[in-house]
Amino acid sequence: MSKSFIGTSLFAVASVWAASSALAEQKAITFLFTDDDQSYVDHMASLSREFEASHPDVKINFVSSGYDAVGKQLPVQLAVGEGPDLAKIADWQLAPYYLDMRPYMKDPESFAKLHGASLDLLRLPGINDPQSINGYIASQTLNLPFVNKTLFEQADEPLPAPGATLKDIVEASARVAKATGAQIPFTLDRSGHRFAGGAFSYGATFIKDGKFTFPDDAARSYIADLYQWTQDGSFPKEMWGAAGGSQYKNMGDEFVNGNVVTYLAGNWMVNPFQNKIGDAFEWTAVSAPCGAAGCYAMPGATAIVGFKRTKYPEVVGEFIEFLGSEKVQREIAENYVILTGARLDNVSYQLTNASAKASMAVFADNQNNIPGSAIELIRTKGSTAMFQQIVQRMSQLIVGELSLDETYKALETDIAKINETAAN
Repeated sequence: MSKSFIGTSLFAVASVWAASSALAEQKAITFLFTDDDQSYVDHMASLSREFEASHPDVKINFVSSGYDAVGKQLPVQLAVGEGPDLAKIADWQLAPYYLDMRPYMKDPESFAKLHGASLDLLRLPGINDPQSINGYIASQTLNLPFVNKTLFEQADEPLPAPGATLKDIVEASARVAKATGAQIPFTLDRSGHRFAGGAFSYGATFIKDGKFTFPDDAARSYIADLYQWTQDGSFPKEMWGAAGGSQYKNMGDEFVNGNVVTYLAGNWMVNPFQNKIGDAFEWTAVSAPCGAAGCYAMPGATAIVGFKRTKYPEVVGEFIEFLGSEKVQREIAENYVILTGARLDNVSYQLTNASAKASMAVFADNQNNIPGSAIELIRTKGSTAMFQQIVQRMSQLIVGELSLDETYKALETDIAKINETAAN
């Protein structure tokens, strides 16, 4: 069955998990899934039903929830031995809770061969066995700017070319907004991960000698520029100020509605955009913004993993083996325009319009614009907490609760506490 709990607490699904235990004649497991593409969510629900149909003794409770709820509440649940049996995650700090499914799979060697080196992203040193199969990488991502090409043409403004700095892109977007009346020149998701790409381009160092060092001089320069753009209206402060704390907020709908000139997001938005925008306007991705240190696209990934707390590890292992199979992964990659961790040959992405095709070509061209230190960052213990603090402090700066100097000092204090916690 498929249940949607978008915008509600994950603790509200406890009744679902409790009810499943009453089905003594069935092995009931809960699959927690989140994605910005509702059609992809629906497809994962149908795959759950397909697995059930071939396994009469298995019941899969498919639960869909918002990204922010999963990010905040899943770690708390797992820490006390509760939560789902498997889930889609983007937080590598959950590694201690992973189930090694190698003993429960029918053909673990073929699974490992299909997914190759991508499985290493889930194996944190000193935490997971180097040969463990904890799940699979569901998607590989890059953060790049999307631009409303139609608005640029109406303003007679050339699209930002490869080599353009973030400053160039924001200033061009502001000129386009002024010429066309668009409400929002530039924005990015309310996310520390989305924030990080620009920081790397400016030359920021997040980790030194195994400890977080944020914010250094380059990071401060980046923060100061972002703040200045909120002051002159290029990056409207309401985009981050409307939500509280470290809450994630996706800005995709504003772009879909034609209200945004430039929106920094990632390749996971290509399929929703081609479905929602249709032929309302032309759009495309542009190359990674440059800075003093280079032109960097922030990498990321999501994964489907199983958890040790499950009562039915053999069911979780077999279900993940099914979801991660070549047939299913190819179907997902092609129909939902997803760069999977599985090594697939001759993938035929179902790109239905020119804007989507142009965007995927740009993402493909930028796959080498990834700083190695970014991979280290997202796998380092404490990085999730650091991303959350960046969002919170940037929000306080943007709405006027903190000055620039106070923001730097607050972040230094936050990072010192994160380092202390990570060391224990």
